[in-house]
Amino acid sequence: MPPPAALPEAARSHQPTRADRLVSLVLLLRQHGRLSAAALARELEVSTRTVLRDIEALSAAGVPVYAERGRHGGFALLPGFRTELTGLNHDEALALLVAGSRRGAQAFGLGSALASAMLKVVDALPESYRDTAAGAAERLLIDPETDLLSRRLVDEEVPDAIVAEVLRAVFAGHRLQIHYAAVDQTPKWCTVDPIGLVTVRDRGYLLATRSGADRTYRLSRILAAKRLAEPAQRPDRVDLGRTWEERSTRFRTGGDQVTVLVRVDPARREDLVSTALSVRAEEFDADGWLRMEMTFQDPRHAEWALWQLTTNAEALAPQWLRNSLRDRAAAIAARYEASS
Repeated sequence: MPPPAALPEAARSHQPTRADRLVSLVLLLRQHGRLSAAALARELEVSTRTVLRDIEALSAAGVPVYAERGRHGGFALLPGFRTELTGLNHDEALALLVAGSRRGAQAFGLGSALASAMLKVVDALPESYRDTAAGAAERLLIDPETDLLSRRLVDEEVPDAIVAEVLRAVFAGHRLQIHYAAVDQTPKWCTVDPIGLVTVRDRGYLLATRSGADRTYRLSRILAAKRLAEPAQRPDRVDLGRTWEERSTRFRTGGDQVTVLVRVDPARREDLVSTALSVRAEEFDADGWLRMEMTFQDPRHAEWALWQLTTNAEALAPQWLRNSLRDRAAAIAARYEASS
């Protein structure tokens, strides 16, 4: 059997070196305290035999790794062990530089801090990595301010003072008093227990509880915020990804939702789908248009979404939606007819 072909140079450059793996192993132990050889193998995507060899290499290099026997044993570092692990390989540096170009940090008021951090990352890179990583990052553009149709993506403005106060409460684990302007409601003061912050399409959200009930607040609707001295009532650990998914699911399935049947020009499908809560079914009609069953948050939401597409979409059902769109179109036509 002929020997396996050598990896191309680009592929070899992406393979983690043993040094990278040893650093990752130490970081895992510092983060988790104790891990079994099997758990380390899963995290590092290597065999347990490789993990044991790496543990031996670390010990020989003076890193105080020790083994704990028994059913719940594993490997750990001696308490208080610290070491500088600041080396970045090319791909890791590129990932940081690309992350630094994302506009999502603006939603949390971290844009200037992120820019400063990126300068420090570049300055700390070995010279051989600095030019290639920075040059590669210049060839990747993430979330530009306009799309191909020159439609400007509008960022939500949140005063720095408000964002800073919210961040302090989230990180310190303190209760937060906010003056919040919900849609179509008079702004009110309320006290919440902050859980975490989420950014979606450059919109920032505060996940919190209020009197034990889940609440989600858009940062741009917080008019004022004050961190309180008392500790927040919240769990020590949180999985924000799962929490956000659960709340998103409840939002999509709650309220005064309506299901509508529409026909839409395939060229405008994404415009309509991006505003809907969900698409239950879709198929092509004989004329090439798409027939879709969709859900919207409420009747006003459905009417607004269909109106945006003008003659590129048609509401088929329910009848009240057809009537609403017809009456709106008639009112527009009558206004222009009267002025001619």
